[in-house]
Amino acid sequence: MAGISFLDEHRTWVLTGETSTYALRLDEDDVPVHVHWGPALPATAVAELIGKTLPWWDGFNDPGEGLGELAADGGTRYWTPALQVRFADGTRALEWRYENHEITAGHLALRFADRHYPLRITLHYRLRGDVLERWTELTADTDVEVVRADSATWVLPVSEDYRLSHVTGRWAAETQLQRAFAPHGETVFGSRRGITSHHANPWVMVDDGTATERHGEVYGVALAWSGSWRLTTTRSSTGRLTVSGGFGQDGVVHRVGPGRPLTTPVSAGLYTGGGFGAASRAWHAYVRAHVLPHPGELRPVLYNSWEATGFDVTEAGQRALAERAAALGVELFVMDDGWFGARTGDHAGLGDWHVNRTRFPDGLKPLVDAVHGLGMQFGIWVEPEMVNPDSDLYRAHPDWVLHHPHRRRSELRRQLVLNFARPDVAAWAHEWLDRLVGSHGIDFLKWDMNRPFSEAGWPGEPDQDRLWVDHTRAVYALLDRLRADHPGLRIESCAGGGGRIDLGVLARTDQVWTSDNTDALDRLRIQHGYGQLYPARAMSAWVTDNPNFVTARSVPLRFRFHVAMAGVLGLGGDIVQWPAEDLALARDLVAQYKDIRPVVQHGALYRLRPPVDDGVTAVQYVHGDRAVVFAYRQAAHFNAPARPLRLDGLDPAARYLDPDSGRTHSGAVLLAHGLAVDLPAGDFASAVVRLDRVKI
Repeated sequence: MAGISFLDEHRTWVLTGETSTYALRLDEDDVPVHVHWGPALPATAVAELIGKTLPWWDGFNDPGEGLGELAADGGTRYWTPALQVRFADGTRALEWRYENHEITAGHLALRFADRHYPLRITLHYRLRGDVLERWTELTADTDVEVVRADSATWVLPVSEDYRLSHVTGRWAAETQLQRAFAPHGETVFGSRRGITSHHANPWVMVDDGTATERHGEVYGVALAWSGSWRLTTTRSSTGRLTVSGGFGQDGVVHRVGPGRPLTTPVSAGLYTGGGFGAASRAWHAYVRAHVLPHPGELRPVLYNSWEATGFDVTEAGQRALAERAAALGVELFVMDDGWFGARTGDHAGLGDWHVNRTRFPDGLKPLVDAVHGLGMQFGIWVEPEMVNPDSDLYRAHPDWVLHHPHRRRSELRRQLVLNFARPDVAAWAHEWLDRLVGSHGIDFLKWDMNRPFSEAGWPGEPDQDRLWVDHTRAVYALLDRLRADHPGLRIESCAGGGGRIDLGVLARTDQVWTSDNTDALDRLRIQHGYGQLYPARAMSAWVTDNPNFVTARSVPLRFRFHVAMAGVLGLGGDIVQWPAEDLALARDLVAQYKDIRPVVQHGALYRLRPPVDDGVTAVQYVHGDRAVVFAYRQAAHFNAPARPLRLDGLDPAARYLDPDSGRTHSGAVLLAHGLAVDLPAGDFASAVVRLDRVKI
């Protein structure tokens, strides 16, 4: 039975999810140590795993190393530390003393103190189905320097080998899936940029090297944090591997003391025995049920003006785009950069969030009203955390940006980063955002963040390092406050593309901008990596113009639509200039997307074939009695016979109707032998197949 139980005589806690079990205990010195994480076990079976702490083999090898629930620095503990503290007298080592525990509604809190110093540590565990959320809380009666405070250490079972799955990338090439065997020692994934980053993402999955999409044990760890972060895998010669992770970076010290607690972000862990596909589906279900603020909604088809106009924004131009978008079936019209201040390019105006009256003589309200009159919601682009040096805001408040005395203020994209850890900056941002949304009836914000931190200083503040955490928490607080004040407001997270995608920002936004690269071929790989952890329900995907502005590649409109329809569909090209035949096809495909949208956005994802250089790539979504298959072929080759796609997630006893062809199929045949997808001839061929369970 799911829940949390305490085995008093063993000083052991057992947390049972839907199909998995997690257990930990106290050793003879009150140190919390790991017992089990994996397939479901009854509490009586967990008791069989509990033994006394084994003695050291010699002066160099500890058989119990790497078992700490939060590996602490001190004594003869040499594992990668998750918690490092430094007391006022210079003492560094931590010695655990158990105080008590509390179990309430799927939440376990274990309370400890240091044996001598007035430092208290609370380890938190919360069950969400088969996902276990963990975090750490530190409080102290005197000042303590916390050199490292990870959220958790995750201990994996001893295995013959370990393989790591994660994503890497860069701007316009985010979330590229990587799989490689774990080397011995420490492997660190992370970001020192103040944001999640395009270059890595705060999750890792581990298997023994034999897992496939459909089979094998997979362990996953993901961090709910949108600032600098790190995940460290440690593999020892004795055969153990752990994953430790949290916010922060080397050299950044947290200060804890009276009235200054430190609470780490959630580190979430998941075990599955069903391969990488089952792991992804479990993560998606967790995000939809426990992370996203409005998980049951269907995200609207949007149009964004950026690629049509750039900074050349006028009321007449936006009205023309809005009228064409409405005729295509668009439900949300978003005006991008260029509507405010002296913002005629990226060189000036950022930070001056007042309407440009040259471009909008009567303000924004006439445009907003016109968009609403066309039956669409209205959205607008903002970048609250940034400022151009050429702006009235910067001239008035040059101290508001991150900076160090006697050091240059490095500009990227001609902008600097505002210090949201400052209460006056956070209050300023809330004031103009609240006014913008409230006075104009704005339905949607595209919240952008186009550069990482640099010169991250705060002159005059005695604890400058806190800005690394407090900036992100201030952004969270502002998003939370805006949503509370404007319940109808929906928000998209963007950071120069996919630079801020994580469980932390997804708890406060409704969708994420996956990449600035809208090239359909590149997006197949980007979306493949994104979907390992994050659901299609939150994945913005646009159809834009030919040739693509990033790759200069030309791809047929149907193929571009079919790739974007596997997520939250959006349009972003200069649709006023599209020829009539493209507009007609776009109307039909938008209508088709609206029909399959519940399946895509709320369904279970099955990756049938991964992206390849020229063969067929395919994904499938299943929701209730409906399934949708997307198939894509980059290039056609002679003597390359088409192979049926073996589907997944269907009822073998049922029959399924393809409403477009009129054919029915046996669920058992689709699962065992597959579906023959009729792809058009030639390169860049794609198809969408709908399958509806036949009612008997």
